[in-house]
Amino acid sequence: MGRVLIACERSGVVRRAFEALGHDAWSCDIEAADDGSNRHIRGNVLDHLDDGWDLMAVMHPPCTILCNSGSKHLYLGMKKANGINPERWAKLEEAAAFYRALRDAHQIPRRVVENPVMHGHAIRLTGRGRTQFVHPYFFGEPFFKNTGLELVNLPALRPTNMLKPPRPGTAEHKAWSRCHREPPGPDRARRRSETYPSIAAAMADQWGALLPEPQMELFGSLAA
Repeated sequence: MGRVLIACERSGVVRRAFEALGHDAWSCDIEAADDGSNRHIRGNVLDHLDDGWDLMAVMHPPCTILCNSGSKHLYLGMKKANGINPERWAKLEEAAAFYRALRDAHQIPRRVVENPVMHGHAIRLTGRGRTQFVHPYFFGEPFFKNTGLELVNLPALRPTNMLKPPRPGTAEHKAWSRCHREPPGPDRARRRSETYPSIAAAMADQWGALLPEPQMELFGSLAA
């Protein structure tokens, strides 16, 4: 079983999926774990990249700055004609640098970075590479949430239970769009960012199977 770091996660959804299959899985975030787990590192994940991980899954980088829907905020008054918003651009460059630092952590042989549908400036600044996009309904959960996974030395996830999406305009389609219809509130961003359990289970099952078995210490001398 492998040693797995789930970066930028406080919910514990992905950590628990890997842990359930016997992996030495830890989450890390600047906030405390929602489930109170003792397998959660509270702190800056950049300080823990050299701790001997076999795989790192970065689940929630600062997506509100990188996502396509936030591009209008890069400009004063949300209008390009007004010129750039220097504060917002500085935050974009900071978020992109954080993304790159995790994606390019070569000391961890297998890496995946979750990312939203990015605007062009974010794609350019992050240098985003090979990216797979998935929805929860690829894995048996009746919801829309287009999620990018930039993969480094990992294969694309295989859908496990592809559902047929409902027709637009129907009540069922609205129910599937729950993520995009979250009401305003202090927890809206956190609720929208949480990983669906079916996707976490697919990650643990498919990517966990690629991880090396632990090295067993040999005691005694070898027979001549």
